[in-house]
Amino acid sequence: MLLHLHPDDPQPRNLRTVAATLSKGGVIIYPTDTIYGLGCDIYQPKAVERIARIKGVDPQKAQLSFICYDLSDLSKYTKSISTPIYRMLKHYLPGPYTFILPASKEVPKILKSKKDTIGLRIPNNNIARAIIKELGHPILSASLPGEMVEEYTDPELMIRKFDKLVDLVVDGGIGGMVPSTIVDCTGDQPVVIRQGAGAFEMQED
Repeated sequence: MLLHLHPDDPQPRNLRTVAATLSKGGVIIYPTDTIYGLGCDIYQPKAVERIARIKGVDPQKAQLSFICYDLSDLSKYTKSISTPIYRMLKHYLPGPYTFILPASKEVPKILKSKKDTIGLRIPNNNIARAIIKELGHPILSASLPGEMVEEYTDPELMIRKFDKLVDLVVDGGIGGMVPSTIVDCTGDQPVVIRQGAGAFEMQED
């Protein structure tokens, strides 16, 4: 099913439909501030496994990430972070970044990497954040499978390609083609491990 949500002011009724789909273990395709992605309720392990199958990866090796509503929401899913890292997150978020951080015990086991880390995002996108707010907790943020990024900008094309694999495609308009910048914050210094849509510079203390 293709469901349109207004990019600036998502319709409450349609948001409720999306949240209900996620609560029942559904898988959606939804817009972010970068590319469209696959999403599910992070507390539905079978849905996480479904997304891993769509991507053709083992969930334990997939290094999956998820999106949070805001910084106070994000802070529940990472162990105590230092003041410089918190300042850096505050500077860059919401925005087109994924930060790899130590996972707290709130992170479902299926989503933790072997190193006990998790990728966290707060996209600068009203639809994505409104879905999280309606659902009440974060949703998975996974890239669509394959290399044909240009096919993943138009919801009409995505519903044709993934109609049998997902429960809902959220149409928030044409999406971007460049993924988020990934910054690993688990070492002594933050390290960019994928340069994407967001420019990243070390913050001076």
